[in-house]
Amino acid sequence: MNTADLGLPVDIPSTALFTDQYELTMLQAALRAGTADRRSVFEVFTRRLPEGRRYGVVAGTGRVLDAVENFRFDPGLLGFLRENEVVDEQTLAWLAAYRFRGDIWGYPEGEVYFPGSPILRVEGSFAECVLLETVILSVLNHDSAIAAAASRMATAAGGRRLIEMGARRTHELAAVAAARAAYVGGFDATSDLAAGFRYGIPTVGTSAHAFTLLHDSERDAFRAQIDSLGRSTTLLVDTYDVAEAVRTAVEIAGPELGAVRIDSGDLLLVAHRVRQQLDELGAANTRIVVTSDLDEYAIASLAAAPVDAYGVGTQLVTGSGHPTCSMVYKIVARAASADPKAPLRPVAKKSLGGKTSVGGRKWAARRADAQGYAEAEVLGTGAVPQELLDRQLLVELVKGGEIVAREPLDVARERHRAALAALPMSATQLSRGEPVIPTEYA
Repeated sequence: MNTADLGLPVDIPSTALFTDQYELTMLQAALRAGTADRRSVFEVFTRRLPEGRRYGVVAGTGRVLDAVENFRFDPGLLGFLRENEVVDEQTLAWLAAYRFRGDIWGYPEGEVYFPGSPILRVEGSFAECVLLETVILSVLNHDSAIAAAASRMATAAGGRRLIEMGARRTHELAAVAAARAAYVGGFDATSDLAAGFRYGIPTVGTSAHAFTLLHDSERDAFRAQIDSLGRSTTLLVDTYDVAEAVRTAVEIAGPELGAVRIDSGDLLLVAHRVRQQLDELGAANTRIVVTSDLDEYAIASLAAAPVDAYGVGTQLVTGSGHPTCSMVYKIVARAASADPKAPLRPVAKKSLGGKTSVGGRKWAARRADAQGYAEAEVLGTGAVPQELLDRQLLVELVKGGEIVAREPLDVARERHRAALAALPMSATQLSRGEPVIPTEYA
């Protein structure tokens, strides 16, 4: 269940100042020059994937829609801009009535992407589109980085349960977004209650070492937890001696003990020893959860261990070494006027150093081979080839300023599973490599 879709009272503040000052100064200059109303097309894309990554994951689309809907300049925000002389009175008057009334198309959330993929296309007047640059990039760069890390971890986990528990390792609001993105990427639950409330993500959690240390003995701590939470709870067994803790846990809870958690030491060795001990004590159904600074490589190294679930924090919420996707928001086409019938002209900056862009309002499709696996990301600006018409990737998200594509988070999660399954098998390799399919321009 997605609580965000049920209309529950979750306040979302104005996103209008989640931007850079030059967005507003460009607006002021364009208004004065008479060019602010020119029809324009902006696209979000990345020139390259993070080093060694074979695919990217689109995440944060739902949050982008919320951000666009709540991009409003109320009197308090306008007062701040006036007091600090950020823009002139003509621009302030324009901002007071601002509502995005254009169109947005994009890759649906959970889809994979590659270098050059037009992940989001924003169309409208220059003025209304340029203001959204920073907030859109803030959301997509963060969430897509987390989702990509989560996807790799889910692959490494091989179907074992994954728990997001990184709230204490990042900003308190970023933690909620990270939990959401991790769920899209394949995680099963979060420890963060705000994420559970806002997005309906399953939440879990039992106790930390502090709870054990509070009591006069480990036995007293285990007894208190089981009396309160029941035999199906998860007991943390590495505060003192692991073998003694496991023995005590089974003595108190019996074979119905839900799980034990290991948070330190040689996880591979300790997990094997704990599994053997649990089986010998008759607790064959008691699960083993491991935590402790895991990333996709550590998870993969535990593939042969008798582990049932992984808890991941720091590495997940920091994108496992790649906290951003380096997405950019570039104008790719514009008309000579605001006339809806005025033809769009491709535009692109010319520069050295790998920062070039390809002009033109683009379509995107993913060509498949005879077995149905993706073989190329095909981009173009003209007519879509007949054979790619049913392989197009962009979907309509906003039409005339109205959001038309909100969906439950579970839909994005399932979409990612399907998208990943349609890639060549080498996409799931954790070793460094090039994008699993090439980007071609038709």
